[in-house]
Amino acid sequence: MAAAERVAVVSSSPLETDTALVPATADPAAATAATSPATGAAVALVAAARTGSEAKVSRGAMATKLLSLSGVFAVHKPKGPTSAELLNRLKEKLLAEAGMPSPEWTKRKKQTLKIGHGGTLDSAARGVLVVGIGRGTKMLTTMLSGSKRYIAIGELGKATDTLDSTGRVTEEKPYDKITQEDIEGILQKFTGNIMQVPPLYSALKKDGQRLSTLVKKGASVEAKPARPVTVHSLSLQKFQPPFFTLDVECGGGFYIRSLVSDIGKELSSCANVLELTRTKQGPFTLEEHALPEDKWTIDDIAQSLEQCSSLLPEVLALKKSKPEESNEQVLSCESITLNETKGENALIKTC
Repeated sequence: MAAAERVAVVSSSPLETDTALVPATADPAAATAATSPATGAAVALVAAARTGSEAKVSRGAMATKLLSLSGVFAVHKPKGPTSAELLNRLKEKLLAEAGMPSPEWTKRKKQTLKIGHGGTLDSAARGVLVVGIGRGTKMLTTMLSGSKRYIAIGELGKATDTLDSTGRVTEEKPYDKITQEDIEGILQKFTGNIMQVPPLYSALKKDGQRLSTLVKKGASVEAKPARPVTVHSLSLQKFQPPFFTLDVECGGGFYIRSLVSDIGKELSSCANVLELTRTKQGPFTLEEHALPEDKWTIDDIAQSLEQCSSLLPEVLALKKSKPEESNEQVLSCESITLNETKGENALIKTC
């Protein structure tokens, strides 16, 4: 009883506010020792070690959870970064949260995180970007050929080499006589199964290199031949010269920049894309499913994967076939091998 009373007096003393509490069952010597600076430091070291151990366990649990993620979800891509740059940013956030790579997070020698995106968005565009993680990377090929929806703002009277506002102006033509009825009257020509010439500045490839890369290097590049594409719906939402807003739903391989350019030519003028937003890709919509950057956490993505699994057909969710090989496939898939024996990443292979 005396020991308990002594502890109570020591722990409540205003002069000993940093003194560690000793259980009431301890003997008087232990209680007295608790007032020693050396003993206090030792207690602090034990507490710090315990906290560090708990942190390691937590990081290990998050790393295990990250590596268990599998499926398809969507993120919100802002204007500015390329789709590949955004994917790298997402990957780095997830690895940092999981404390990977780190020798403490697991005793296994190798672990692999697979993550990729299906359907490139231009750096100047924003909107839905579908991401596959784990076995979900095998589903991305289907995302490429699926339906997509865009809101595009075009500008009449100016043509650029990239067919959008980021490029160099190559031509200017009058547009003052063009009316809303003129635009609405030609949209039917661009609806249904049509032929379209892809832009030179694109992710399509020649001899293993993107056309846009070759053009920027000054290489002589011929336009790809016209190819069949599908436009499910096309409508004019607004016309305030020189700007016009289109709502487009299309199939895979379709280029909004080519559409806007072709509309300008059909109106005996020219046009380029001022702004572009992808509002839907497959079953994923910008408002309902695309995660903003502050939601790029392991827990939020796990929750999104669970919610989005119901959007995919069961056959697709179980599909494990090898992605089709194509020089024109717009697919980024990174396989990051974490090897703790060397303490470094073996990066990066593209599917």
